[in-house]
Amino acid sequence: MKEKGRKKSSKRDRDAQEKDQGELKRKEYKKELRKLQVELCEVQEWVKATAQRIIIVFEGRDAAGKGGAIRALTERLSPRVFRVVALPAPSDREKSQIYAQRYVTQFPSAGEVVIFDRSWYNRAGVERVMGFCTEEEHRRFLKLCPAFEKNIVVDNGIILLKYWLEVGDEEQERRFRARIDDPLRQWKLSAMDLPSRERWYDYSRARDEMLDATDTDFAPWSIVRSDDKKRARLNLISHLLDRIPYKRIRRKKVKLPDRDTKHAYDDQASMAGRRWVPEAF
Repeated sequence: MKEKGRKKSSKRDRDAQEKDQGELKRKEYKKELRKLQVELCEVQEWVKATAQRIIIVFEGRDAAGKGGAIRALTERLSPRVFRVVALPAPSDREKSQIYAQRYVTQFPSAGEVVIFDRSWYNRAGVERVMGFCTEEEHRRFLKLCPAFEKNIVVDNGIILLKYWLEVGDEEQERRFRARIDDPLRQWKLSAMDLPSRERWYDYSRARDEMLDATDTDFAPWSIVRSDDKKRARLNLISHLLDRIPYKRIRRKKVKLPDRDTKHAYDDQASMAGRRWVPEAF
C-alpha cells in the first residue's frame, strides 16, 4: 500500500514545530476532522462494494487516547461496517483455548472493518507486565506472532493496520489525575491503571520487546504521538487513509419520493393521550 510522500523531519524539528503550533483550536480540529471523516465514508463505500476485509489494531499504554481516537474514526460510520471489538478479560473456557482463538472469531467478514481496542497483543503488554502469562508463553507469543499475522491474516487477503499510541510520562500522569478527580471520567480508571502507572518502565521494556519482534514489512507498527489528543487523532486517521488503497465509488443519485396520500388520516390525533416524555428542556 503506497503512502503519500511527506517531508521527513528530525525529532528536534518536530518538537519545535509542536511548540510553535501550540494547542489546536477546537474549531480548526473539527474542520480538519470533518474532511477526514468524509474520506472515511468513501472508504466505507469501497469496503462494502468490493467486499474488503480490514483489521485495525489499537494498542498503547493506559490513557494513551485509544478510545478517543477510535471514536473520532468511527463516529460518522456505520457500526455494521466498522465494528469495534473490546474484549473483556478471558473466561475460564477461553483460557483453555488456543491463545488467539477468541480474537480470530472476531475477524471481519466480506465488507467489514474490525477495530480492535486492544488485541492479541495483550500478551505482549499487560499480561507480560502483570504476570498473567509465563515467561515461556510470552517468549512463544513474540516468536509466533509474525507468522500468525502473515499466514492467517495478510496472506488471506485481510488488510492489517497496527497503531501504537505513545503517550509521555507527564501527560499520562496528568490524565490519570484528571480521571481520579472528574466524576465523568472515573469510570475510565480501571484496576490495571494504577499498577500500570507504577510500572512505567516495565511497560516500556515490554513495548520495546514487542516492537522488536513484531514490527514487520508485511504488518508494520505505526507509532502515533498522542500527548496532543486532537493532533494524534488527525494524524492517525490521515495516515490510515494513506494506507488503504481505496477508490471512490460512484453512488446513484438519490431522489426522495413523494408521500403516498391514498390512505391518509390524522396520524397526529392518534398520538394524543400517549405516554409522552415531559419536555423539561
